[in-house]
Amino acid sequence: MAARHLRSGLPLLRAHLAASESAAVAQETDVFVIQGSRSFASQVAKPTGKEIKVPEALYGGTGNYASALFLTAAKGNVLDKVETEIKTVVEASKKSPMFSQFIKDLSVPKETRVKAITEIFAEAGFCDVTKNFLAVLADNGRLKYIERIAERFVDLTMAHKGEVKVVVRTVIPLPEKEEKELIETLQDILGKNKTILVEQKIDHSIMGGLVIEFGQKVFDMSIRTRAKQMESFLRQPLEF
Repeated sequence: MAARHLRSGLPLLRAHLAASESAAVAQETDVFVIQGSRSFASQVAKPTGKEIKVPEALYGGTGNYASALFLTAAKGNVLDKVETEIKTVVEASKKSPMFSQFIKDLSVPKETRVKAITEIFAEAGFCDVTKNFLAVLADNGRLKYIERIAERFVDLTMAHKGEVKVVVRTVIPLPEKEEKELIETLQDILGKNKTILVEQKIDHSIMGGLVIEFGQKVFDMSIRTRAKQMESFLRQPLEF
């Protein structure tokens, strides 16, 4: 049923995707300077014969940090390792109240923050790219944004590998057969060269139907939204 709902809305979805298509950032950089403070520099030589680019445009402060980390990790051929390590930092901040408080407390002197972060993650065996990046965040008082930066960095690594995470919200779990049909339908829309990774979420507030989210795009085919549209239509004055 979910796949049929989606197929019926294919023209709308394709139009939605075309309207919101954005060009990927082609700019390449070796050094990313943030607020005139400490810089995050690549310690490795550029690979020959292949230009490294950010696979999609990210905006805002966290997007800039994530893009800088992606470029440096890609040039050093350590994308997978950096991704694992950044996720480890985020998990540590969630599990340890003390560590979480430390990265958010800007009253801690800058030198203390940088020294502690450098020592902790050197002992953990993190690669130089991750250690240098975390030191920059500590130096600039931006460690408190690590979770959002990590999320956006993962968005870039997934785009780089041709993976698309699709969140599907429904009122009941999709049966295996319907999930397979949904993936096949999304594959037709997004292209055969993409790997579709579906995450199902139960959301009773949508009342029925489904809501599909990927990237910054949302395609809403829920009963709740349709009901609101109908209500708005019925409230319009009649013209004779």
